[in-house]
Amino acid sequence: MTRNVVVTGMGAVTPLGASVADFRNGLFAGRCAIQKREYTADRFSLTVPVAPIDGIEARIKELSPQLMRADRFSQLAALAAEEAATQSGLEFNDALGARTACIIGTGIGGQTTFDTGYISMLCRERRPHPLTILKVIPNAAASHLTITYGVRGPSFAVSSACATGAHAIGVSAELIKSGAADVAFAGASEAILCYGALEAWKAMHILSDETCRPFSKNRKGLVIGEGAGVLILEEESHAKKRGANILCRLAGFGMNADGKDMINPDVNGAAGAMSLALKDLTVSDASQVYVNAHGTGTLLNDPTETKAIRSVFGAGADALAVSSTKSMHGHLLGAAGGIEAVAAILALREGVVPPTVNYDEPDPECDLDYVPNEARERDIAVALSNSFAFGGLNAVTAFEKV
Repeated sequence: MTRNVVVTGMGAVTPLGASVADFRNGLFAGRCAIQKREYTADRFSLTVPVAPIDGIEARIKELSPQLMRADRFSQLAALAAEEAATQSGLEFNDALGARTACIIGTGIGGQTTFDTGYISMLCRERRPHPLTILKVIPNAAASHLTITYGVRGPSFAVSSACATGAHAIGVSAELIKSGAADVAFAGASEAILCYGALEAWKAMHILSDETCRPFSKNRKGLVIGEGAGVLILEEESHAKKRGANILCRLAGFGMNADGKDMINPDVNGAAGAMSLALKDLTVSDASQVYVNAHGTGTLLNDPTETKAIRSVFGAGADALAVSSTKSMHGHLLGAAGGIEAVAAILALREGVVPPTVNYDEPDPECDLDYVPNEARERDIAVALSNSFAFGGLNAVTAFEKV
C-alpha cells in the first residue's frame, strides 16, 4: 500500500513576522526585513546588514522553564512547532506520541551560547554556564520538542548547512512512507546573530554590505537572518480518517551531493536534485510551477541555479515563476529550507507568487522570470523549494495541490 505524505500544520518565526499569517503578509507585500545592526562582544564590535526577529521576547517568556534556559535556536523552533501543532489539531497522546517523529535540523546549533561562553572565559575569566553543552548541541531543539509533546518516535537533528531544513522535511517524509511513523514534526531553526558568528561569515567575503539582491546584476552577496520553520507531516489516510484540514501533498523530494567543491556550486548537482524531486510528478504546464529558489544573492550561486533550472525544465523554463524570498527575510542558513517550504506552500495555496525584491538590474547570466519587486497572482499546481548548501549538498522539496 502506498503511503502518501501530506502537510497538516505550519509554523514560522521569521524576520518578516513571528507567525505564518504575519510571514505571509510580509511576503506578499514585498517587505524587506533587512537592516543594519551593531553586534558587540566585550571590546569588539561589528556593524553589518542582518535580518533579525523583533518583538518575540514576551512569547519566549511563556515557554517552559526548560526552554527558557535553552539557546535561542531551540526557543525559535519551539514557537514554530507550537503554531504548526495547533493548526494540525493533533493531540499527541500515548499512542500517537509513539508513532510521531521529530526531525528538527540546524546548520550550526547554539551559536549564541558559544559566543557568550567564550567571551566569558577569555575576556572575563569566568567559567562556562553549567548547561552550556545542553544548550549548544544541534539536537537540542528536537529533544525539547519531544519532551514538550511526549513524542517517542524517531527523533534527531539534521545538519547539512543551507540544505538542513529541506533535508529534515524530506527525511521525515521518508520515515512516514516507510511506516516508521504516521506523523512528524519536520523543519529547522537557526539563530546566529551574534558577534563571533557574523565575523566568521564576514571573513568569507560573501556578505553584502547593503541588502540582498538575488539574481540582480548588482548583487553583492547574502545577508544572514534568523528564524525557524516547522511543518506537521502526516500519512494521508491517517489525516483523512481524522478529518484533518490538508494543506497540500509533499509529492517529491530529491537530494544528492555535487562531489566537487566546498564552495563552488555545481549545475549538475542542483539540476539532479530538482529532477529527483519531480520524478513522481507530471508537470504538463510549466506556467503552473513556482520555484522558490535558493537565490542567495551571491555571484556564484545565482547563475548556477539559473542554469540548473533551465537544464531541468528546458524550453518550459521561460514560463516558470521563480523568486528568492531571501531578498526579504535574509538567508536563514540551516532554517532556510523550513521557512522557504512554508513560503512555497503559501504560494501554492493562495495562488500568489512572492516577489524577488531589491531587483533592479537584469543580469544576462540570470535570465528567468524572477517576479521582480511585486507579488503576482498565478495559478500554481506545483511548488518547488530549492536548498543548495556549502559542501555541495543539495535538497529539493516539491509540494502539490490536493
